[in-house]
Amino acid sequence: MTISGNLRKMAVELGDPVAYQLNLGESQLDMNSVIGKPISLRFTGDIHCKICGAKTKKSFGQGFCYKHFVSAPENSECIIRPELCRGHLGEGRDPEWELAHHVQPHVVYLAVASGLKVGVTRDTQVPTRWIDQGAWKAIKLCETENRYQAGQVEVALKEHISDKTHWQKMLKNVLAEDIDLEMEKSRMEELLPRDMQDWISDDDDITEISYPVLAFPTKVKSLNLDKVPEVSGTLAGIKGQYWIFDDGRVLNIRKHTGYFVEIDA
Repeated sequence: MTISGNLRKMAVELGDPVAYQLNLGESQLDMNSVIGKPISLRFTGDIHCKICGAKTKKSFGQGFCYKHFVSAPENSECIIRPELCRGHLGEGRDPEWELAHHVQPHVVYLAVASGLKVGVTRDTQVPTRWIDQGAWKAIKLCETENRYQAGQVEVALKEHISDKTHWQKMLKNVLAEDIDLEMEKSRMEELLPRDMQDWISDDDDITEISYPVLAFPTKVKSLNLDKVPEVSGTLAGIKGQYWIFDDGRVLNIRKHTGYFVEIDA
């Protein structure tokens, strides 16, 4: 099967294991069916902005042309730092977009990969966000009315807990198996300022996530399509938004958003 189009992050569905689908142009590829089989990908050299579709010599911020990198609400500073969100004030790069995306219910969560981290996502992105980050279990900590409130919770906890995922350890499947999420949730609740206590989630369910991987690498070598435009090998598995090849090479699909590729699988 040969398909072509601009790369986008893979669609995911929680299951045992996670089901991955790559939508490329008008075609869809069931990625789970490719695991354990040869696959090849060729980057043609063309990159298109994920917002306007314009051809760009360089991808900025995982899929933007420069114009939209500096102007699109999808790349505003509060995407990375939700505590800076101004959507609830009727402000931002695009107030209407903010209203539709950030002035909406958000979740502050605790997730475990190689360690414990705190994160923020829109409630409609649970558990997609957890899967994209390669977490193997997660729990809701707080549920807020908007992104700004969720960002305030995250800031209040950052000095006690990381907000980063160690991607190499995640891909090696280094699991922090000694972390009790219910206990950690209780600990974080006690650390929250009183005015944030009302946002604590009553949902104590722990979501466990397994990934379609035959073998994890002991050493990780990241692939860059700008430097290595043709990639082929046996796909050993998928975790987060990474393809894992059986020789330890990994390809971050999301990082190459907008790259026009041809895939044989």
